[in-house]
Amino acid sequence: MKILVWLDEGTWEACIDAARDLPGEVTLLHVSDVGTEAALSGSAGLLGRVAGADPAELLAAAERRLLGAAAQRLDRPAKILTLRGRPEHEVLASCASADLLILARDGDQRRLGPRSLGHRTRFVVDHAPCRVLLVWPGSPPPLGSIP
Repeated sequence: MKILVWLDEGTWEACIDAARDLPGEVTLLHVSDVGTEAALSGSAGLLGRVAGADPAELLAAAERRLLGAAAQRLDRPAKILTLRGRPEHEVLASCASADLLILARDGDQRRLGPRSLGHRTRFVVDHAPCRVLLVWPGSPPPLGSIP
């Protein structure tokens, strides 16, 4: 089984934990949003917070740290895939050869329901051409949280 794990800042640990015990070939995917890169690359550099910093290098360093921590937490061999673009489209394109996609809820974590998915995650869940394992980044809210 080919398992694709979409790593996003803030939720990646739950995805790694879900993948760790599944049999198969794991690929760790991180997508850098070109919109975020563009916003950080303005003439003021990082929105004026870090003068002289190279936003592309800072983002690349953050990506390397995330992927390194994820590979260490997975504790077994995995392929690493880094892409640039619109995350939802890059993830879907990467699913073409996967049997299973693992991703995490990234919306409202306080209650059950459709708002627990951010717009990009919702798009990927709705359009994925493979099986999807959607995990909570922490403990799921109780049934009483349904509006």
